[in-house]
Amino acid sequence: MQAFIRHTGKVIPLDRANVDTDALLPKQYLKSISKFGFADWLFDDFRYLDPGDVNTDTSSRRLNPDFVLNKPGFEGGSVLLSRANFGCGSSREHAVWALRDYGIRVVLASSFADIFYNNCFKNGILPLALPVEKISQLFQLCKDSESLELTVDLENCQIRISESETWSFTIDAGRRENLLTGRDEIAVTLLQSDVIRQFESHLQQREPWAF
Repeated sequence: MQAFIRHTGKVIPLDRANVDTDALLPKQYLKSISKFGFADWLFDDFRYLDPGDVNTDTSSRRLNPDFVLNKPGFEGGSVLLSRANFGCGSSREHAVWALRDYGIRVVLASSFADIFYNNCFKNGILPLALPVEKISQLFQLCKDSESLELTVDLENCQIRISESETWSFTIDAGRRENLLTGRDEIAVTLLQSDVIRQFESHLQQREPWAF
């Protein structure tokens, strides 16, 4: 998993609440478990004027000019800004894979659905729940600026909006450590491989019939 220490990126303002995982990646694109290759289908129903067309290459499909990902100035954005209950709906991890594949490293919202929130940490994306007033302030800043950039510093738990404005945030210590070191749950388990092998050895001596 790609480590996350600090990240500076352009903000993509998606001014919607209750963005569910089917909006992030519709069900017809869940046929692969490779974890890669989903970027072109991110927000498929919003992004294209011919949504859900699985048989047409995305380069040939008609873009919706009113959707934020297609508007000039948001190319290469890597910080997604949204409203409450982001990632609700089904538990599909594909939704997070699509975000990561597109280049999103941070999602800012006032609240998240639990399973989506957990899946982000497993895939190197930092989901930060900020107070409603902070989220609204960021949306206003996006309106006032053609291209808002900010820095998320996980090492110091800070968001730098500008040289004169820095916000602090809190995050679970274990999840923070895993992101900083680039370890997913399997990698964390493997850190205890010596203890696991020792346990298995003792168990085999104590209960040989189980082996």
